[in-house]
Amino acid sequence: MKKILTITAVSASMILAGCASTGTTGVNDTTKKAGLGALGGAALGAAISKATGGEKTGRDAAIGAAIGAGVGAYMSKQEAKLRQQTAGTGIEVQRDPVTNNINLSIPEAITFNVGRYDIKPSSYNTLNQVASTLNQYNQTTVMVNGYASIEGNANANQVLSQNRAAAVANYLAGQGVSASRISAIGRGATTQFGSSYEPNRRVELTILAPQSVN
Repeated sequence: MKKILTITAVSASMILAGCASTGTTGVNDTTKKAGLGALGGAALGAAISKATGGEKTGRDAAIGAAIGAGVGAYMSKQEAKLRQQTAGTGIEVQRDPVTNNINLSIPEAITFNVGRYDIKPSSYNTLNQVASTLNQYNQTTVMVNGYASIEGNANANQVLSQNRAAAVANYLAGQGVSASRISAIGRGATTQFGSSYEPNRRVELTILAPQSVN
């Protein structure tokens, strides 16, 4: 079994948190997201220049904008491919318009039997495709979060959520995704949606945007 290493990553475009909105019509998603990335990169470049006492803030902002636009386009293409690969499976794909991070929410019924953490063979094909995309867009890092419902014993649910996160993380590593890019975290019943148990039994993959792309 491959060792899973814990990764902490911060997207450069996080500097826009709480400040961005998209009201433009007639512009495709990739263009809009690249624009947001450019704004975040410009702000970051200007902030770095100021902090270091630089006199070329405009130049640094322009460089930052170019980097941010590249990150936005990179994550937009990855999101589109993941949506295509998971269509009709019940997996939800969402991307944060500010950080560009992508979240895949995988319900329990798709990947695991009740109370177990060994991955169902029926889900191999979908996970293989996700792994293929992660290998193609290999400048991101991936957080695999396991969640449980409040039903049953809290300690048992915590352990189950950790084991499920580790199972998915190790499966992805087995498909060639570098273990150095992956972290697996069991979160138990810390985040609940509504009163139904089923939506809370899930594994989420959060694909963290890089600060820049090559």
